[in-house]
Amino acid sequence: MRYLLLIQSDPNAVNPTAPDDRLLEEMGKLLEDMTKAGVLLDTAGLRPIDEATRIQLADGRQTVVDGPFTESKEIVGGYCLLQARSKDEAVEWGSRFLELHGPDWEIGLEIRQLDDPV
Repeated sequence: MRYLLLIQSDPNAVNPTAPDDRLLEEMGKLLEDMTKAGVLLDTAGLRPIDEATRIQLADGRQTVVDGPFTESKEIVGGYCLLQARSKDEAVEWGSRFLELHGPDWEIGLEIRQLDDPV
């Protein structure tokens, strides 16, 4: 089963501006563990929200809006695509990811199973 882990944060939270060397090193180790375990399919961070564009459809009309989006309560800052045996396994990997960040970060993960292709 494939799971998408969406890395979310509150745009108003005071988070460090960038990962420090310790976090980068530990993240590299975790990604290596995930690769060796055969669960990591893809992962990436996303560019800042002020570079984003939203396209919305309402009443048959499309609206295009460039970021930043002041009404956002949370933003997706990155993702990780896993191939896991169960949701519990995906949650375990996600928990390990969050633990690396320590007390200075306020982030969360939304874990969603992908539908199988038709």
